[in-house]
Amino acid sequence: MFEFELHQLRSADLIREADNERLAREAVRSRRAARREAARRAAEGEVHSVRRGRPRTARTA
Repeated sequence: MFEFELHQLRSADLIREADNERLAREAVRSRRAARREAARRAAEGEVHSVRRGRPRTARTA
């Protein structure tokens, strides 16, 4: 009987641990989605009128 009780305790502990890990993954996933949404909204109104870096055409001799 003692072994069965240990088995039940271990099983309940594993289930709780799996639930906690699932909740943590869900929180990470939702934070990532919120960051992506915020970046998408910020990029919508952004206009890149000033070009930096190399010019599009090559220099003439």
